[in-house]
Amino acid sequence: MNKNTVLAWATFIMIFMGLLLAALAIFKYDEIAGWGFGAVSLGFFANAWVFNALKGRV
Repeated sequence: MNKNTVLAWATFIMIFMGLLLAALAIFKYDEIAGWGFGAVSLGFFANAWVFNALKGRV
């Protein structure tokens, strides 16, 4: 596996985890903990965006 493949897998895993955390925030935690899960899922999406932007440049 080269660097671009590793970044592609990292992007996929980050998007999957972000969707999972967003689903937890929406469907399971209705109280204040849901806001935390939602904020963390946004962080995962931001990291996935950075990893995707790095493909081909590293």
